[in-house]
Amino acid sequence: MIIFEARNVSKQYGSTLALNNLSISVPKQSIYGLLGPNGAGKTTLIRIINQITGPDSGELLLEGRKLRQDDIYEIGYLPEERGLYKKMKVGEQALYFARLKGISKAEAMKRLRYWFKKLEMTDWWNKKVEELSKGMAQKVQFVTTVLHEPKLIILDEPFTGFDPVNASIIKNEILFLRDRGATILLSTHDMASVEELCDNITLIDHGMSMLEGKVDEIRRAWAGNEYSVTFEGNIRVPENGNFQILHTDNEDNKTTVKIKCLKDISTNEILSELMKSGNIIAFNPALPSMNDIFIRVVKSKNGMPVN
Repeated sequence: MIIFEARNVSKQYGSTLALNNLSISVPKQSIYGLLGPNGAGKTTLIRIINQITGPDSGELLLEGRKLRQDDIYEIGYLPEERGLYKKMKVGEQALYFARLKGISKAEAMKRLRYWFKKLEMTDWWNKKVEELSKGMAQKVQFVTTVLHEPKLIILDEPFTGFDPVNASIIKNEILFLRDRGATILLSTHDMASVEELCDNITLIDHGMSMLEGKVDEIRRAWAGNEYSVTFEGNIRVPENGNFQILHTDNEDNKTTVKIKCLKDISTNEILSELMKSGNIIAFNPALPSMNDIFIRVVKSKNGMPVN
C-alpha cells in the first residue's frame, strides 16, 4: 500500500526549475530514502509536502486522497536547519511543541517522560537549549518530531551532529518507529545509512528522478561483471584474459578476491578458471555500494566521465 505519492510535481523559483515533473511513491510502513546532490530539489519537495510552499503543478496524495491542510498533524518534520529556542528550557519547549500538535498536556507529559527516559535525556528537562551540545539538541528535536506519533515522518539529515554511538541509537529508533507502523522519508547524504536503513530510494538530480526502486534490487542491477570469490587458505590468484583482479584480502587462512570479468562468459566458465587456483568456499556477485551508484548516476547524467 502507498501512503504518500507525488505525481508530476513541478516548482520553479525565478529562472530555476527546482522540481521538474517529479513523481515518487512511498510504501506504507517503510523507510524511503530521498537522495541527491546539493541543489537537487530534495528540500523543495519536503517543503511542499509540509505545505510550507505549494507546487506550480502536479498533485500530492496522502493515503490515496489529495493532501489537505490539516494533514500537517499526521506529519512529523525534522528539518536540516534546527529550530529550537535557545533561551527556553528543554522540557518547556518539548511540551510547547507537543501542544502545538494538538496533544493534551497530560498525554504530552506521559509521552515525554517515556522518550526522555528511553533516550537518556531525563536530566536535561530544566537545561536551556543553549547549554546543550549539537548532538543533544538534535535528540530533543527528534523527540519533538515523533512525539505526536505521525503517520509520515520526514527526517532531513537526521544524523548531523551525532557521534557514532548516538547515531546508532537514533537509527535503532527509526527502525523501531517503522516497525510500529510509521513511514519514514529520509533525506540524507549518508549512503551507509541508506544501505543500513532504507527499503526504497529515489535519487533526484536537477529536480528529476534519476533512479528509483528497492535498495537491494538497485544494487544487484548495478553489480555488473564483478564478483567476490573466497578461497580456502592463503593463495595467489593470477590474472588471465578472462578476468582482472581488483582486490585481494588474506585473513583467517582464507583469501577473498574481487574480480572483474573482461569477457562475456558464463558463471561456470569463471568458476572453472578460478578453481585452478584453489578450493572455492564462497562465490557471490560483488554488489556496489549506494555511494558508488550515487556517484556513477550523477556523473553520467551530467556528462562526466564514470570510472
